[in-house]
Amino acid sequence: MTVMTTMQAVVLDAQGRYQVTDRPVPVAGPGEVAVRVGYAGVQWGDTMVRDGHFPVPRPFVPGFEAAGRIVSVGDGVDGGRVGEAVAVLTASGCCAEVVVAPAVLALPVGRLPLRTAAAAGWSTPTAYDLVNTAARVRPGERVLVHAAAGGVGTLAVQFARLGGAASVTGVAGSPERAAYAAEFGYDEVLLRDDFPAALGDRRFDVVLDPVGAGTRRESLQLLAPHGRLVAYGNIAGYEPILADTNDLLMRGASLLTYNSSLLSSTHPERLAASVRAALDLLADGKVRVDVTAEYELGELALAVERLADGTTRGKSVLRVGGPAVHQNI
Repeated sequence: MTVMTTMQAVVLDAQGRYQVTDRPVPVAGPGEVAVRVGYAGVQWGDTMVRDGHFPVPRPFVPGFEAAGRIVSVGDGVDGGRVGEAVAVLTASGCCAEVVVAPAVLALPVGRLPLRTAAAAGWSTPTAYDLVNTAARVRPGERVLVHAAAGGVGTLAVQFARLGGAASVTGVAGSPERAAYAAEFGYDEVLLRDDFPAALGDRRFDVVLDPVGAGTRRESLQLLAPHGRLVAYGNIAGYEPILADTNDLLMRGASLLTYNSSLLSSTHPERLAASVRAALDLLADGKVRVDVTAEYELGELALAVERLADGTTRGKSVLRVGGPAVHQNI
């Protein structure tokens, strides 16, 4: 591959504008790899950074997930990894021609296309962990998934099915999103406006909730004996939700949380293991990621806006690298 000293990158400035600019190519430090990006994923975290919910210093190079080829390694990393096709998870910088990532979170993609590997991003291991590590879905259990049409929701239903769930019910914000979610294997997808009334007296062994606020409060009441609610986001806002631990104790129910970003810094090897398992299931065709939109690097603002306003269904990616990075070399 051509040695680069400068690169193109998207920068989010102090006024909230995205601009493509020339920047120095980042250098891999100890325990890191530098990756020539083929595709970068667009995800909900990008909307939160844009809107100021994640405080980051600006100018800021956005992008938390990508796939490409390792072009150099830092101290302590096997030099034989140069040229390897990898999926990476980072704290920033993926919307650029080169990104530096922790070597432990740069996972070989095997036979997966770079486009699919980038789209897997954070949502695939998050969904895998929600089902298999946090909630520990058991065969025969009943599962309820909020934000069913989102990146995590469309994968969580697939992982729950693989885990032997007896039924998986989704909740989505519109008829169009409900119809889209149903394509991924839900038994039923309810509209947000009909929740929880449409459920009647049904109870669930597992609830996955990225919504928060009133949805979380109502979902706690839907837990069956020994049920588990896993909170992993606050789409509806940051209103504190108080849980009565005595009530939970009497029902044997649990309120759990999952934070993949925190896990990446405290126990990255655990997150890496989940990425590997999820990528293997993707490669084997046992789960799928639906890439519905592809943008150029300079179209990030449009991609983020369409995700934020609900226009996007499925996964959006940015095509970043030229032909060389996409070739099987």
